[in-house]
Amino acid sequence: MIEAVMLWNEPNNKSHWDPDIDPEWRIYACTVIAAGQAIATENKRLNRVLGGISPIDPAFIANMAGQGALDHVDTVAVHGFPLDWNLWQIDEWPAKLAEIRAATTLPIWVTEVGVSSFGAEEVQRWGLGRTCELLVSETPRVHWYSLYDLPRAWTATTRHREAEGSAYFRHSAMGLLREDGTPKLALARFAEATPQVGICQWFHFEDHRLNEGVAWLKRLGVKYLRTGLSWADSFRPNAIAWFDRQMEALSDFEVTVTFCFTPEHRGIAPHHTSPPQAIEEYAEFCAAMVRRYAPTSPADREAEPLLDMY
Repeated sequence: MIEAVMLWNEPNNKSHWDPDIDPEWRIYACTVIAAGQAIATENKRLNRVLGGISPIDPAFIANMAGQGALDHVDTVAVHGFPLDWNLWQIDEWPAKLAEIRAATTLPIWVTEVGVSSFGAEEVQRWGLGRTCELLVSETPRVHWYSLYDLPRAWTATTRHREAEGSAYFRHSAMGLLREDGTPKLALARFAEATPQVGICQWFHFEDHRLNEGVAWLKRLGVKYLRTGLSWADSFRPNAIAWFDRQMEALSDFEVTVTFCFTPEHRGIAPHHTSPPQAIEEYAEFCAAMVRRYAPTSPADREAEPLLDMY
């Protein structure tokens, strides 16, 4: 079942939201407000999560609070990769969460944290264990990124590409399983951390790994899963059939589903990181996905107070 919906992914990261078009994140804040209202109209019990931020920046959270966006979400989320991309050490995790707690009273989830095996699988295994030691007692949700390595033939969602040097190729080595589905050393350590620790696994459009991935998640004892439904993909032929297949396959997990990626023809600029031309269109996509995959139950509808008609 869906336990939460996330409104975009890493909105303060230029690989996911264009700061040249929206330098003060005013469009993003308005987008969150519109989508948050639309989701609450469909299912007021659903946990609405602000797009997980990367880097971890309390000033961004304060900005969202000042623009009223936090009034329309129930949780904030952070992403951190201190052994690969961030300029801080892994033992600083509690301090990083404390910085966000100082900026908001909302609950804080860690919806992406990971370590690549680019340098050595032993580093990933150690990093996973240390991450669990630091975070499990600090936050109600920790989602390890990810189950699978990103296939080398696929492009990582980043604007930097090979200009990043080895940092780019680390995107392809974040999984507990290699591209061919064989386990890495960290897999056994992860199994010791479930069900408290969940997984963040992005399933691409018509992803050939879906059924095998679900089997692995169940074998590992995963309870909490974060994934995404792409607004851009919704314009592909057979999009709803794929969305239905994906969500049915994931129905046994507590799912946080992320709504993100602007269709090129609906962006201010023709790119998936662009703010939308009309924020209402993104809000309606969110509402439509909630109606389809997380509708209000009959019991909830019966419990709602009757409106005064006069």
